[in-house]
Amino acid sequence: MTLSLQQLAAALDAQYTMPENLSRSLLIARVSSIPSADAQCLVFVETAASLAEALASAAGAILLTPKLAETILHETPPLLCVPQPRLAFARAATLLRPKEAATGIHSTAILGESVQLGAHVSIGAYAVLGDDVCIGNHTQIAAGVILGNGVQIGADCHIHPRVVIYAGTKIADRVILHAGCVLGADGFGYVRDAETGAYTQFPQQGTLVIEEDVEIGANTTIDRGALEETRIARGAKLDNLVHIGHNVRVGRNVVMASQTGISGSSTVGDGAILGGQVGVGEHAEIGPQVVLGGGAGVLSQKKLRGPGLVFWGRPAQPLRAYLKGLAAVARLARRSKE
Repeated sequence: MTLSLQQLAAALDAQYTMPENLSRSLLIARVSSIPSADAQCLVFVETAASLAEALASAAGAILLTPKLAETILHETPPLLCVPQPRLAFARAATLLRPKEAATGIHSTAILGESVQLGAHVSIGAYAVLGDDVCIGNHTQIAAGVILGNGVQIGADCHIHPRVVIYAGTKIADRVILHAGCVLGADGFGYVRDAETGAYTQFPQQGTLVIEEDVEIGANTTIDRGALEETRIARGAKLDNLVHIGHNVRVGRNVVMASQTGISGSSTVGDGAILGGQVGVGEHAEIGPQVVLGGGAGVLSQKKLRGPGLVFWGRPAQPLRAYLKGLAAVARLARRSKE
């Protein structure tokens, strides 16, 4: 997809300047790194050094802050001025990404009874849709996907190959599910017989709800609720190999890095950031905008409230206390050597 500079500026809410010797119908076709840019590429800069590199490149247009633009003293390529160039660059990439054409229903796909498909839906090879599945407009279901009975998927979603979605799961609009993720499986909940030691599964008959604009990485698993629901709120971004247990509530715009695990009935507040390999025990509470550093461990029923506080370590503690502890251990190690 290509956009004129005027169209791109309007979409990004950017102020733009155009050299007099260039046509105002200049087209931008893609985003690019500075070294590989050509005349149809958009690049972004955030420092004076990267600006100098961009000005010397073949880039068709440059995203930058108004403050950086004021430092330019000579004629330049077209400039798009925005407060956050990196963010605008990411939005431009989405706008310029070629739209995948609908391919219809592959001959090997299997559809159950009373399946409802919106307009321009694609169903890939060997996909299996159970009874009463409902899929919204422009959604793409790739090869080998399995959707259980009663699954609901909204519009403009992209379900990558080999995703498995258990019965009754509800997915809103513009959700991206990467290859191999499993949504709505039974939670890990058992009741132990005190006399025999045998375990009986606690009922896992709740639901899983994925709200709008969520992206879930490859081979990530999210369990359904036990008696109620597990919910991933709007705009959350989950990396590959994340596990979310039953009855967990993940807030809006939460980011979780790879190998993070959230135990059952815990909550993660809006805007929280969880680094890689974070572990959260059951019934814990992570407050809004809390940051958990990589490898942090949150004990069961622990409450880490923000907003905006940084925690690290196992067990997780405020960053300043954690660093003081590391320093104390280092001093003890030096003294023991002495």
